[in-house]
Amino acid sequence: MKLPALAGWTQGLQGPATDAWQIHYRATERARRGEDVILLSVGDPDFDTPLRIRQAAKDALDAGRTHYADVAGKPALRQAIARAHERTTGRTVSPDDIIVLAGAQCALFAACQCLLDPGDEVVVPAPAYVTYPATIAAAAAIMVHVPLLAETGFRPDMAAIAAAITPRTRAILVNSPNNPTGAVLTRAEVLALCELARRHGLWLISDEVYADLVYEGRHVSPAGMPGMEEHAVVVNSLSKSHAMTGWRVGWVVGPKRVVDVVHDLALAMLYGLPDFVQDAALVALAEDHPELVQHRQAYRRRRDRFCADLDGVQGLLVRPPAGGMFVMVDVRPSGLGPDAFAARLLDEEGVSVLSGDAFGGPAAGHVRVSLTVPDERLEVAAARIRRFVGRLGRGTQG
Repeated sequence: MKLPALAGWTQGLQGPATDAWQIHYRATERARRGEDVILLSVGDPDFDTPLRIRQAAKDALDAGRTHYADVAGKPALRQAIARAHERTTGRTVSPDDIIVLAGAQCALFAACQCLLDPGDEVVVPAPAYVTYPATIAAAAAIMVHVPLLAETGFRPDMAAIAAAITPRTRAILVNSPNNPTGAVLTRAEVLALCELARRHGLWLISDEVYADLVYEGRHVSPAGMPGMEEHAVVVNSLSKSHAMTGWRVGWVVGPKRVVDVVHDLALAMLYGLPDFVQDAALVALAEDHPELVQHRQAYRRRRDRFCADLDGVQGLLVRPPAGGMFVMVDVRPSGLGPDAFAARLLDEEGVSVLSGDAFGGPAAGHVRVSLTVPDERLEVAAARIRRFVGRLGRGTQG
């Protein structure tokens, strides 16, 4: 019997970037069984969503706000996003330039669907987040990696990015602070990227989900640069900034012609976020939450302590991030590749980290460590990593 075929483009959803999550799934399953596993393989904040945001959702549910909401997002919520965008970029936008979607990943997926044609090339400085290959492949486009060298602090090589642009290039996709490296683009680097986008008539897609978690320097958005009104498309969310990963609130900010077509896609795909979730998101953006300052302070404190705990450990090279919630650790001096290192660390010490190979480019040879567990658990994890690497150095098996 002949079976019907899947769409050919779905093959692009598979590969090393997708497979990288297997170790996290294995660690999660062990933790569910009650084993003493420290999960450092996913960027899910360990903090609770601030109280007033949670209360807003409860109040909205009690008020019966469980019906269809505006597909583009409630006008009041889009106005709050516009104000937040102006604070971040210095550029005023209309609520009509914004559409609310189910998290930044959905927003990026929708943007790629609406901006890219089959065969288009997207220049992506790498290391880059592990969903980018599949997201771009789902639009039948081609991702072109430009390496961000670890030895330079994962800084972009503008000459290399310029050289990667061809007549088939449609967009440049950047992420600052970068996941996984934590590198933060400087103003000069952003201006150079914007100049390339304008010169070649490209979209500059900016993934800014970690914009509120900058420890060294400051966040600079392409959307705030002169002449970028018809080139910059910004993706953002509340997931990391407000500890709201499970709420799935993200958005696209861009030219109205982009937002209009993303709206039509959302009409066919999503049909808007739940009403009560949007009410909570409005409170998240419209009010100050002292908890968020505490969250940022905790991430920076954890970064400093974790990097200090592993500094000088023979067999590791720690690369402190300038932003975000991850630390990249070069494990090549240990004698193990990152996949083997991560697998054995989980099996022998109950600590899960993500192999850097999945992020592409110079992330190879590294593991990504999340800072999203309480301080004391992170210290235990660092001690377990030191113990594990110490055994490797003595040539013993765990």
